Amino acid sequence: MSPEAADPAALLHPRLPSPLQPVEDERFTRYGVRLLLKREDLIHPDLPGNKWRKLAPNLRAAAGRPLLTFGGAYSNHLRATAAAGRLLGCPTIGVVRGDELASRPLNPSLAQCAADGMRLVFVARSIYRRKAEPEVLARILEGIGAGGGELFVIPEGGSNALAAHGCAELGRELSGRADVVAVACGTGGTLAGLAAGLGPGPRGSGRVIGIPVLKGGFLAMEIERLQRAAFGGRAGDWSLDERFHFGGYARTTPELTAFAEEFEVRHRIPVERIYIAKLLHGLTTLAAEGAFAPGTVLAAVVTGRREPGTGEPEPRAPGRPGGSPGS
Repeated sequence: MSPEAADPAALLHPRLPSPLQPVEDERFTRYGVRLLLKREDLIHPDLPGNKWRKLAPNLRAAAGRPLLTFGGAYSNHLRATAAAGRLLGCPTIGVVRGDELASRPLNPSLAQCAADGMRLVFVARSIYRRKAEPEVLARILEGIGAGGGELFVIPEGGSNALAAHGCAELGRELSGRADVVAVACGTGGTLAGLAAGLGPGPRGSGRVIGIPVLKGGFLAMEIERLQRAAFGGRAGDWSLDERFHFGGYARTTPELTAFAEEFEVRHRIPVERIYIAKLLHGLTTLAAEGAFAPGTVLAAVVTGRREPGTGEPEPRAPGRPGGSPGS
């Protein structure tokens, strides 16, 4: 058997390592900071960015078993899992937060999941909040007529110890190429692995800054939990700056919308609104505050791409709340 035949993730033919693209922007260069974009959005057309990094080790561990995972009505993770199932010929089940959605027409995001063959199961929000509890998960599995042993369960956002190991490869790709790496955070799995895999930067120890896109202040504990599960303890030099969520998940403001549109026009690079716009805006603020010493090489990880029509806030339509984190 060839190595590719034994590795389901290899059958998806990812573009690795992802490109590292320099960007000339005076909001950074005036402070002596060199900005690079780690274009994870170009890894795969159906599993872009951190979705491939997180899913690849889980697909290997699943070994062909049906996949069950969780997400909100606009979850990027649900769409990526459904696409992986279609490409690999693997059954997928998506447990969706909100049983009221069962009686409504599918939004474009969930419609794409269904088109890729995913079976959608809608559960009450009160049950969804407790989905990590073994007895609640067992009740969900019983309700859909599935035994736990025949399914491979992936948590919301794909963030587990396997995903952290997958994202550690992202850190290794950036090792020695950036002094500071910044990433937008939803469930924390990408940062957990990235920080563990990142080695010293060009001028010494490399560090990671996480920009949470949700309010709540809970993410540091979750990242530490993921790192304990994956690596035995806290790993790497990382911190969070929680000032740039713009009101919460999938929320925006006219200021953020204008920033994203201007960045797209200036650099001819699409800016995903839920994660990447907040990341880049936060980094311009940090640069202006003097957070980066002159000569710093700063890499911003582009973890996903813009998907018009799938729930992502559109330009000039700020203030719309979204589903749940998928990064």
